[in-house]
Amino acid sequence: MSIGEKVKKEITEIEHRKDITDDEKVSRITHIACAVCAGVAIQPIPFADIFILTPIQAYFASRIAAIRGVPVSESDASNWIKEIISLVGMGIIAQQLAIAIWKVVTFGLGGLLTIPLVYGLTFAIMKVSDAYFTAKARKETLSDEQIKAIWKTAYTDGKKMGAKEEEKIKSQAEA
Repeated sequence: MSIGEKVKKEITEIEHRKDITDDEKVSRITHIACAVCAGVAIQPIPFADIFILTPIQAYFASRIAAIRGVPVSESDASNWIKEIISLVGMGIIAQQLAIAIWKVVTFGLGGLLTIPLVYGLTFAIMKVSDAYFTAKARKETLSDEQIKAIWKTAYTDGKKMGAKEEEKIKSQAEA
């Protein structure tokens, strides 16, 4: 299988697969989104993360929408993610600033330490996206409180997963 076929099967046309459930598709898209965003975040480019990560997260959120049967463009998903970020508060912006400052202070060498934060943020965005688009497919609406609760749990879980990924990367680097 070529790289293009693999990308098509695992990302760009995953909603058409019949060999896995929709929940498995969302899980795979979520993990890929988290890994891609964490990979971007370790790059020594201060203050660029939010401008690079949000479009990536919007793309993967649009993939989740497609899996759940809700037609959404990437720009719609981007606007929706910005709404979620404003809903869950300034904490995200503060974390993005902290990541950028950390990269400046460590001259880009501290990028690896951002993995748990970025993985957690992306995981939370994907989990909220899934809940939102699943509800939308059923013609339901999530309350702000429901979104905040999903966010809080998912962010905590995502940071733990990101820390495990960081440990794997460190142990591979040492080997």
